Amino acid sequence: MKKLVLIAGARPNFIKISPLMRTMARSYGDRLNPILVHTGQHYDHEMSQAFFDELEIPPPDYYLGVGSGSHANQTAQIMIAFEEVCLQEEPDVVVVVGDVNSTVACALVAKKLGIRVAHVEAGLRSYDLTMPEEINRMVTDVLSDFLFVTERSGINNLKKEGKADRAIHFVGNVMVDTLYFQLSRLEKTENPSPQPAEPFAVLTLHRPSNVDDEEKLREIMGAMAIIAAELPIYFPVHPRTQQCLQAVGFTEGRMWKNLTFLPPLPYQTFLRLWKDAALVLTDSGGMQEETTALGIPCLTLRENTERPVTINEGTNILAGTSASTILAAYASFKTSGGKRGRIPELWDGKAAERIVAVLAED
Repeated sequence: MKKLVLIAGARPNFIKISPLMRTMARSYGDRLNPILVHTGQHYDHEMSQAFFDELEIPPPDYYLGVGSGSHANQTAQIMIAFEEVCLQEEPDVVVVVGDVNSTVACALVAKKLGIRVAHVEAGLRSYDLTMPEEINRMVTDVLSDFLFVTERSGINNLKKEGKADRAIHFVGNVMVDTLYFQLSRLEKTENPSPQPAEPFAVLTLHRPSNVDDEEKLREIMGAMAIIAAELPIYFPVHPRTQQCLQAVGFTEGRMWKNLTFLPPLPYQTFLRLWKDAALVLTDSGGMQEETTALGIPCLTLRENTERPVTINEGTNILAGTSASTILAAYASFKTSGGKRGRIPELWDGKAAERIVAVLAED
């Protein structure tokens, strides 16, 4: 039986890994032995047993408990702890997802031990090397034997970087797999609380380049205050963002008319909220993809994106990070009623099936 070790460092990683785990359990139980490792890169109090029940996957087999720290310190601690797992389990393949420090750290450990590496979400590029995530993506792809690509731009990027055709697999998007799966579950459950009166917008903001920069944070939140005066905004606040808002004196109160601060929300609770939004404002990579999959207009509060298909084919618009550019993008939304798009190729909820089929056969 082939042994696969799957790596997650934060809640979004589990959301991407969950369709892989379910597919292996459902269709490959006699051929694949998946072992789930949580590096503990991000502590999340919402990641309880209920979280894994919601995803319909078992809790991690290993919890490394690395915790926060500088990029170098965190990456080093993950490598030291994960090497012990590899020596004990001797896996055939290590599967990493996305672009967090756990992704590149575990890929490097596996490769130096002669273990093959599979990267889910390979080939995404912003070509902005000020972003730690971009460095993680590029290094991980250099090390990987299986490159599972979500959009055609990823194929082109990998080929330009010299990767062999046989290593590249265009499979679709596991984030969309989870989205469709959770939507089907929502239809079977009762809503314990009423949805906001429509229309409304949803905001997510967590990227360090946005929230750690006081001037940029003031620009973004100033634009949100103006938008909220016309379109109510619901804002689940990431703990890091909460600290930064408090540091600059931005707390919930009268200055935020129609901007409702919420605590971090479980996946299904958050999905129930944003799926009915007229507009999503975000600096999240995953939200760019999910809004495109559901046809919801999205303003991305960044200067670039590694997911160009969400712009070229989807409902996403780069709005920048200054108040003037964000408000200009919002004005365009008001005039047009929001960008129309189409669902990208292979975003059909079956990406995990394609990925696991490759891993099982090779």
